[in-house]
Amino acid sequence: MARTISYREAIDEALAQEMARDASVIVLGEGVTTGLFQRFPGQVLDTPSAESAFVGAAIGAATRGQRPVAELGSVGACFDQIFNQAAKFRYVFGGNARTPVVIRTVYGAGLRAAAERSQCLYPIFTHVPGLKVVVPSSPYEAKGLLVQSIRDDDPVIFCEHKALYGTSGDVPEESYAIPFGEANVVREGGDVTVVAIGRMVAMAGGAARELAASGIEAEVIDPRTTSPLDTGTILESVRKTGRLVVVDEASPRCNLATDISALVAKEAFGSLRAPIEMVTPPHTPVPFSDALEDLYIPDAQKVLNAAKAVVAYRR
Repeated sequence: MARTISYREAIDEALAQEMARDASVIVLGEGVTTGLFQRFPGQVLDTPSAESAFVGAAIGAATRGQRPVAELGSVGACFDQIFNQAAKFRYVFGGNARTPVVIRTVYGAGLRAAAERSQCLYPIFTHVPGLKVVVPSSPYEAKGLLVQSIRDDDPVIFCEHKALYGTSGDVPEESYAIPFGEANVVREGGDVTVVAIGRMVAMAGGAARELAASGIEAEVIDPRTTSPLDTGTILESVRKTGRLVVVDEASPRCNLATDISALVAKEAFGSLRAPIEMVTPPHTPVPFSDALEDLYIPDAQKVLNAAKAVVAYRR
């Protein structure tokens, strides 16, 4: 049975249900998720503000039969543990080591947060072989993808947009898992494909509704996971529409927009009826100024303009 809860509540519910189901699921972090410490004594460790230490401990615990979930405000201090240890253990030990660890981290501009918590690092994690990268766009996606992340036997980077925590949506009470590598076609359409990441899925959906009012039907795709990436659904859609717009909040150099654009240009070039459009922020650090931050973040109008441009294009 579904009811309306917030993105944050959906994450908390997924954690609680998985901890109740499996005693090997443990949570580590600073000021860990509300209520879990009292409900699951022995499965929750409230750590000092030492991200590299407790992420390293979580990775080590994963190799010894636990299923740790590490909660981080900022992941920048833990690159060595993630890139050079968690991502490589399965390969270093010839497939004999499992590292079922989930690293929860916040990202994204908005809410005037500190710069290190505003940048979008999921393209960097996507680049690293051995990591799975999850970017949920709604409360429903957040719960189902976190359940799958905890049950997965590989290290997972679970990226939560801080501006989504207060958003609400229908979420089933029972536990459910959303498989990795299966994109969600949020809206079907035949005129232009719009692939959007994380928070940008809602922006793309708003633009699609406005486009429909002017006679343009956009197909909106939420990849859900960037590694593995559901290339099949994206390519099938582009072969149908002949046009592509990619919306990505990450900095434009070497982000998911460039990666998906390159994929489509290589695999579906003959189907394209217009140049690919990318809607991204400028290549600058995330500004702290209110006015500049509003200009920095991609919005529905920018997606609308890009979609109209590719539909209107003539050779």
